[in-house]
Amino acid sequence: MKSAISEATTQRLSLLLRGLKALEAEGLTTASSALLAERFSLNSAQIRKDLAHFGEFGVRGVGYRVADLRSKLQALMGLSTPRTVVIVGAGNLGLALADSRNFNNESFKVAALFDVDGRKIGSRSKTGVPIRAVSELPQALSAMGATIGALAVPPDAVREMALTLAAGGVKGLLNFAAAPLAPIPGVVVKNVDMALFLEGLTFQLASASS
Repeated sequence: MKSAISEATTQRLSLLLRGLKALEAEGLTTASSALLAERFSLNSAQIRKDLAHFGEFGVRGVGYRVADLRSKLQALMGLSTPRTVVIVGAGNLGLALADSRNFNNESFKVAALFDVDGRKIGSRSKTGVPIRAVSELPQALSAMGATIGALAVPPDAVREMALTLAAGGVKGLLNFAAAPLAPIPGVVVKNVDMALFLEGLTFQLASASS
């Protein structure tokens, strides 16, 4: 079932999960799909449709129990157990990712950055993430139990670093480099090209003004 769920559905479930966490922090115990839609810019019918892929979650006349739905969504999305993340590339982007709360929360933890710059190796990011030599990467991966890798390296280093991470047991890759990463057997690859989003934004701006 999970393999048949679309990327768009996955993104909506992520937004829903964030909303549920916010409601739980506010002390709200139950919420209807209409409330969730209104508060978090979602569609109530789409919420019910997305959740129906996985079974019945709501209580008729009551709505969804916030804590229960949040817990079930976390389990469905593989977020119940913290996952170790490594970042290859300790430039401005890599350091920003390492210190981001999105990469360090109850579900993810950045264990280390890896780089080839001797001036950076042995130091730490602002939040204390160690910067290690790329040459240590193969041995370090198994010791850290990393399952997710982020690539913030020059385009010509993307493929080599991706294969090194995959060989070390990493099962998911986020590629932030300005070069698409081709599929790797047994690994989930996500290319995050921020320039594409910027170009799409400027196209919409240009279209709106024409």
